[in-house]
Amino acid sequence: MASFSSRLRQIILLVVLIALGFLLVKELYIFLPGFLGAVTLYILSRGWYRYLTINRKWNKNATATLFMFGFLIMIGFPVYYIISLLSPKVTEVFKHSDEVLLGLKSVSAQIKEWTGQELFTDANVAELQKRIANFFPAFLNSTAMILSNLAMMLFVYFFMLTNGKAMEASFDYFLPLHEKNIDILGKETISVVRANAIGIPLISFIQGVFAMIGYWIFGIKEPVLWGFITGVFAFFPIVGTTLIWAPLVVYLFSLGNTGQGIGLLIYSLLITGNVDYLARITLMKRLGDVHPMVTVLGVIVGLSLFGFWGFIFGPLLISYFMLLFKIYTNEFGPMHATDNVHEHGS
Repeated sequence: MASFSSRLRQIILLVVLIALGFLLVKELYIFLPGFLGAVTLYILSRGWYRYLTINRKWNKNATATLFMFGFLIMIGFPVYYIISLLSPKVTEVFKHSDEVLLGLKSVSAQIKEWTGQELFTDANVAELQKRIANFFPAFLNSTAMILSNLAMMLFVYFFMLTNGKAMEASFDYFLPLHEKNIDILGKETISVVRANAIGIPLISFIQGVFAMIGYWIFGIKEPVLWGFITGVFAFFPIVGTTLIWAPLVVYLFSLGNTGQGIGLLIYSLLITGNVDYLARITLMKRLGDVHPMVTVLGVIVGLSLFGFWGFIFGPLLISYFMLLFKIYTNEFGPMHATDNVHEHGS
């Protein structure tokens, strides 16, 4: 009877824990990008932090604060540059929206002449104007969410640094794996996060630079701006950069610059497109030995699940799946069962 009462209390407590956990996850889900960002920063900097605090005897809290401000500057500087680069152009577009629409209609007419398909019908133009009108409220809302997640990221990151050893020991204790497999899982996590957190932005930057050179060669106005936008879209695999250079090729054809249009088309297909592939099979392998297929499929999965941080945690998810499958076969597969039989037989 006492055993039954103890088991009942255990079940009730477990149900309460699961219910509270579900409630917390549900309410804090909007801060998932901030939490994933903190995990990324922690993995990238834990080695340096431990070196400074253990080997150099730096104060833990002061070092964590220094790292926080360092990453804040690293994040803030590119954001400031992006805003200063794009804000004049966005303002110009809104000031001359009628001229922009006329230009789009002109390009649409040229495409219709070639293909028989009209891209910008009156209904499409009306929808575009409606979306432009709704842009600012949505932008303000997303800005508030980004700032909230940034604050959460730095807050969690600070405590992950200062309590890193205890946190990792807790994970090791609760994971239902042998110590050897826990070490493998930890090394794989560090490898994939480092490869994608450093490799993907670097690849996007390289692709943006090569695209910018092509735009400059073939007479696209504002090549730096368009190169930057191409670099941003390079985060999205397979069709990312095509969404930028293809309309620019069409734009050149619509102006009657056939030679420049053909040149940019060939350059984009041969150079801009292949730079991505070459960089992935060299840089990504060097940084973390992550297969390009894992990266591409992982980003596709991750962006829909985790938002911006999906380009890191999507590939990590696929790597975890493959690694855990391997660990499962090692720990519970036929070979493991055979070993157990031999042990009991002896």
